[in-house]
Order: sequence, then C-alpha cells, then structure tokens
Amino acid sequence: MWWFFGILEVVSFFYFANKLTRKWSTYSEKKFNRKLFQTALILRIVWVLVSYLFYSTMTGQPFEFDAGDAMGYHKEGVWFADMILNGNIQPYFNYLQGRFSDMGYTFYLGFQYALTDKSILIERLLKALYGAFTCVLIYKLAKRNFGESIARMAAIFCMIMPNLILYTGIHTKEVEMVLLTVAFMERADFLLRSKKLNFVTLAPTLLLASSLFFFRTVLGATALFALFTALMFSTEHVLNMGKRMILAVWVLGTVAYFAGSGVANEIEATWKARDINQATSMTMRATEVNGNKYAKKLGGAIFAPIILVIPFPTIIETPKQENQKIINGGNYVKNVLAFFVIFAIFIVIKENKWRDYLLIGSFTIGYALVLALSAFAHSERFHQPTLPFELILAAVGISLVTNKTKKYYNWWMIFLFVAIIAWSWFKLAGRGMA
Repeated sequence: MWWFFGILEVVSFFYFANKLTRKWSTYSEKKFNRKLFQTALILRIVWVLVSYLFYSTMTGQPFEFDAGDAMGYHKEGVWFADMILNGNIQPYFNYLQGRFSDMGYTFYLGFQYALTDKSILIERLLKALYGAFTCVLIYKLAKRNFGESIARMAAIFCMIMPNLILYTGIHTKEVEMVLLTVAFMERADFLLRSKKLNFVTLAPTLLLASSLFFFRTVLGATALFALFTALMFSTEHVLNMGKRMILAVWVLGTVAYFAGSGVANEIEATWKARDINQATSMTMRATEVNGNKYAKKLGGAIFAPIILVIPFPTIIETPKQENQKIINGGNYVKNVLAFFVIFAIFIVIKENKWRDYLLIGSFTIGYALVLALSAFAHSERFHQPTLPFELILAAVGISLVTNKTKKYYNWWMIFLFVAIIAWSWFKLAGRGMA
C-alpha cells in the first residue's frame, strides 16, 4: 500500500511538472492564474475526500495514524467553540498561562467550529482553499523576484507537491501556517520593492509577521529576522536608503513590542534548551518501544549540512510509522529537488546576486538552521514553512542548469540512492531488524 502511494506521488509530480510547465507556458497571465488556482483546489478537494474515507477506514476515525497532535487540536477547538457559544472564553486564557505558540490555530479552529457546527470536513475543505491560494501567492512572489517563466514553474511545483497536498487531509496547523508564512513573504517582498511606502502597504506585512508568533514563536522570529536582514543588506536596486531607514524603525518597533511580551521568553527558553531538547528527543526515540537505539547518535552536527535535503523517505516496514510511509514519495521528490535548491544558492552567491534575493534566502536558510538544531530536524511536518520557498529556488536552479553542469545532477542521484539505502539500514538496524 505504501509503495503505491510513493510511486503515485513521484510519477505524478515529475510527469505533470514536465507536462504542465510546457503546456501552460503559452497561457496569458490571467488564464494561468485561473488554471493554477482551479487545478490546485480540485487536487486538494479530491485528497480531502479520499483521505477522509481512507483514514476513517484504516483508523476508525477521520484522523491520521497516531493522531496525537491532530486530536489535541480538534479537542481544544471543540472546547473553545463551546466557550464561544456559551459567551465565556476566559477559561481558555487561564489555561494558556501566558503561552503564545499554538494559540492562534486553536482560536481559528474554535471560531470556525462555532460557525460550522464543529464540522471536521468543512475545516479540511477550507484547508484545500488555503492551499490553492498559497500557490497563487507563490507565483506572485517568484515573478517579482525571478521573472515569469520561473514563477510559473515554481507555482506548478507548489500545486502538485505531494507534501503540500497531504496536509489538507490532516487536522494539524501546517496548511494555515504555510499560508500565513507565504502571505507574509509576498507582502514583505512587495513592501521592499514598492516605490510607495504607506500604511496600506506596511500594515499587512507587520500583521502577518505578528500572526506567525501565535502559530510557532520561532517562525515569527525567523520571519522578522529575514525582513530585517533584507532591510539592512539588500542592494539599492531593491531598496533605497530613505525607505530602508523608515522600514527599519517600524520593524524594530515590532521587535521591541514582542521583546516586552511573553513571546520573547518563549523564544529565549526554546533557544537555550535547543541542545537539551534535541538530545532528549533522540534519547526518547532510542529507548521507546519499537524505537531506534541509534537515534541518540544523531544531532545538529549531522542534520545541519543536509537540512535542505532531509527528510529521507521511509521505504521499509517499520512499526508505528504509517504517517512517514504514506508520504515517502513526496519526501523523495524533495530530496531530488534539493539538488536544484543548493545549485541555485551556489550560483546566486557565486555571481554576487545574493543581496537581490535576501528575503527569500535569509528566511529559508535561517529557519532551516533553527530546525537543524531542534528536536524536529527530521520531522517532515516542521519543514513545511520553508517548502514553498525551496520550490521557488528549485525552479531557479533548474533554469540555471546547462549541458556542462547537468553531470552534477547525475552524481546527486547516485548520492541519493546511497543515502536512502543507508537511511533504510539505519532504521532497520536500530530496531534490531537488520
């Protein structure tokens, strides 16, 4: 069953990536955007319905395997919806005890449940809508930075990327979080490159950045870091000095506001505990039932150099890893495209053009490095916020490959083959199965 999912994900992605980038290249911009949104929406709606039935059949409920976080969000959403309907939400604030991370999704889910009679299916259909809109935003962002052809390629990648489609059928916060992240990046890029600076262009950027703190505090911090980095180091071609100083004041004001709140404490605690959390997580994975005894040997020193490549696909039978197995093909697609991501970064730095694309680059690399030092470096879920931007960079890399440099791609495929075999052995041997 898992091989079927994997083959379908890999073959579908590369077949349609090739076919649609050629076919849709002749469309007008208006027609392209319409086809992009419609196709992305249909694909996600189909998966929402299929996954609803699939999970209901396999697990007895419309939630994924071992749905700990998803069930937690669902129950909190139901609880908060009841508070809204009863006209008293104060117990939820007492429950939070000043915490910010995750409260945004529970708030959203609670209000949505209150309006839809706590419908799980409507929530998933809304995720399909958000995912389709994310593809359109990626097109706009990529076009402004890299031109029409690369933007269309990147948008099509987002439209058919299995990892982005999968989460529309799962009751976690990734789809909403990715939409907010992409919306922030698109508005921030528009703000930096726009000739006009006013409240209408500035407010959405800072509001979207602020919203990320209520989904994952380190994500909001990375977003503001990326914006500030772009403000400070972008070329005059992108941002003139007068506008640079005005925006810097606003961004520093936003940072100061969060620095004086509980958000700063959460970020500081997360950063101070990064090594302990990673070591603890790997030790737990090594000692739990069906765990991998070698997991405790993994850490940031191993994950950091390959953070843009991982996670590798799970293509062997290991206990209680159904969620990893169902997306094995999507992870393989990401592994393949990572070559073009790294190639694009290398060429942009080599040609000294990195300052023109600092917003996308600093966010993608910054969040990836934070992830490499966390307890979730090889968890596919936590790679979601950077995935759309990696797909943009992959499209850039593909456009830069020549007959002279394509040989490196062949070497990359050999590396992947060896790495996946080694990863499979590691997973089996660590459980005494090899």
